[in-house]
Amino acid sequence: MSSNRIQLHSAYILHTRAYQDTSIILDVFTQEYGRISVLAKGAKQAKSKFNGMLQVFNQLLLSWSGRGEMYTLTGAEHGNKPVSLKGESLLSGFYVNELLLKLTQRHDPHPELFEKYHQLISELGGCEKTEPLLRRFECYLIQEAGYGMILDHDVETGESVQDNQLYNYYFEKGPVRLSGIPNNEVLTVKGSTLLALQCGEFADDTVLREAKQIMRAIINHRLDGKIIKTRELNLHKVL
Repeated sequence: MSSNRIQLHSAYILHTRAYQDTSIILDVFTQEYGRISVLAKGAKQAKSKFNGMLQVFNQLLLSWSGRGEMYTLTGAEHGNKPVSLKGESLLSGFYVNELLLKLTQRHDPHPELFEKYHQLISELGGCEKTEPLLRRFECYLIQEAGYGMILDHDVETGESVQDNQLYNYYFEKGPVRLSGIPNNEVLTVKGSTLLALQCGEFADDTVLREAKQIMRAIINHRLDGKIIKTRELNLHKVL
C-alpha cells in the first residue's frame, strides 16, 4: 500500500499487543485493504481518544496513515452495534481470528471474506450451537486463502461424489473414491460429509463431527506446523 491517508474504513481488530509503555499494535482485518498492522499511539493512556474503542469483534470505522508494514492509527469510530460474545461463542471468535492471522497474507484484499467474517461474528452473538458456523467459515476461508478445496466430484474420474460412498481425501488434489482397504496415511471420509461441507448444511451430529475432523486435518496441513493456540482452551471440542 502506498503512502496515503485512509479515512473511516470498515475494519475488525483481530489481535492487540502492547507496544512500549503507552501504545498498542493492532492486527486489523479491513474490507478493502486486507490484513494490516496499525500502531495506536498513546492508546493505553487514560485520556486517549481511543480509550474503550479498540475492542475485538466490534466493527469499527478506522482511519490511518503511513506506508510500509506498520501504519499509524489516526481515528476510530463505532460501526455497527457492538457484539457481545460469551463462552463457546467467545472462544470460537478468538479461534477464527487466529485462523485469519495465520492463513491470510498482509495487504491481500478479501472483501467477500470480510463480509463472511462480519456475518459470522453477528451470528455468533446470538447462537447456541457454533460448530455449523465454524465449519462453513473454515471452508470458505480455505478457498479464499488460495487453497482450493474440491468437495463435489472424484478428481480422478470426474464423477459426482455420492453420499453413500467412502473417499480418500488428498490435500493437494481432492477426493478419490475408495477402492479396497482404507489407507491410514490418507484421510478417509464419507461422501455425505463432503457434500455437507460443499453446501454448508449439516444434517446431524455424525456428519458435523466428521466435518470437523476433515477441516481440522486440512487446516493443519495448510498451517504447515503452525500451532492454533486457541485449541488448547477448547474445553467443548468445537474447534
